[in-house]
Amino acid sequence: MGPTMPNATVLLVEDELFISMLTQDVLESAGLTVIVAYDGLEALELLRAHPEIDLLFTDVNLPSLDGRVLAQRAMVERPELQLILTSGRHRLSAEEIPDDGKFLPKPYSPRELMDLVQSELDQRPA
Repeated sequence: MGPTMPNATVLLVEDELFISMLTQDVLESAGLTVIVAYDGLEALELLRAHPEIDLLFTDVNLPSLDGRVLAQRAMVERPELQLILTSGRHRLSAEEIPDDGKFLPKPYSPRELMDLVQSELDQRPA
């Protein structure tokens, strides 16, 4: 058993309901607080309303605002955020992701998701 998950809040942005529910379940099972958005504009509003959000986990293909644009805007407003982007259609290089964000290709396993989330949360400034 690895180290326990830090107490943290994740903003999950995923427009496919089934994937969103599965991912939320995995994150919450690990003891994380999850706030869910289904498009980029909603996600930006939630980021502004919830200063406790530690990590933005967003799909790239979203209605209303592309996940990369969402990530760029989010990092301007909240540079301390940890960032993970995901997509089944695109493969993003490190240069395409703002700041030191990470990319997780779909489909991902619960283990891959949690390993990456844990490593990102462990890098939060103290």
